[in-house]
Amino acid sequence: MAWNEPGNGGRDPWGNRQDDGPPDLDEAFKKLQDNLGKMFGGGGQSSGGQRSGGNPVSKSLFGLALAGAAIVYGMMGVYTLDEQERGVVLRLGTATDSILMPGLSWQPPLIDKVIIHNVSRVRSHPQQSEMLTEDENIVKVKLTVQYVIDDVKAFALNVKSPEQSLYQSTESAVRHVVGSTEMDRVLTEGRAIMGTEIKTRIQDYMNDYGTGIAVTQVNIDETAPPDAVREAFDEVIRAREDEVRVRNEANAYANKVIPEARGEAQRYLEEAEAYRRQVIAEARGESERFSKLLVEYQVAPEVTRERIYIDTLE
Repeated sequence: MAWNEPGNGGRDPWGNRQDDGPPDLDEAFKKLQDNLGKMFGGGGQSSGGQRSGGNPVSKSLFGLALAGAAIVYGMMGVYTLDEQERGVVLRLGTATDSILMPGLSWQPPLIDKVIIHNVSRVRSHPQQSEMLTEDENIVKVKLTVQYVIDDVKAFALNVKSPEQSLYQSTESAVRHVVGSTEMDRVLTEGRAIMGTEIKTRIQDYMNDYGTGIAVTQVNIDETAPPDAVREAFDEVIRAREDEVRVRNEANAYANKVIPEARGEAQRYLEEAEAYRRQVIAEARGESERFSKLLVEYQVAPEVTRERIYIDTLE
């Protein structure tokens, strides 16, 4: 017969006696208490069906465990930020508008996640690339990009890897600047200007990507030709250095000799002028003496001739 037909003894399909009334909630609650008591060392039902008294020590330990867990949970949410640090708060994985400032703060663990970055430290990113110049020569460029975190929220959230974005931006900026510069300028006096242009381009890329990075300096550490032709370029550079050295020596010699020659010429001019004045003075003296002698001769020619003759013999 079916389990619910009359005559089955009021049993269910599993052989248990049916209870037409609602479930006994008090009994269920007592069973739950007994199970919890057994788990934490408390008394359960005795063999005679009587509930034994609770263990005060177990209850105290359970309370201490709960208090310890609460303390640990609270300490997990304490953050101390230094003066140069800032924190970005993620609540359930979503960024909030709040930025943690230096000092002590608390965020609920397992709910909030704090990403902390140093915004004052100057970071260095070295990079080396081989690029094609404007005159279609290959050069090796080694440089260092220095930067700081300008926007900590953008740095932490906008891009997956800000450093990788910086690497790619630096590669693109160097390729553009070197590609528009002749090799001689890349290897010599154009390096300072190149550093400024590369810095500007990298910063533009960083702003476009929203990385939160501020580029402070780009240092061109080395520019060199490929190893296969390095010796030939070194010879050219040495020849240019020799040219500059010889030119400087010639200028130094000219700066020394020309003033000396000018001084010597001035001395000769002064000596010639003095000699001219001396000759003129002597000629004038002789002329005056002859004029006086002429007057005397006109007065007494014989006497004057005799005196001139005697003076000449003496």
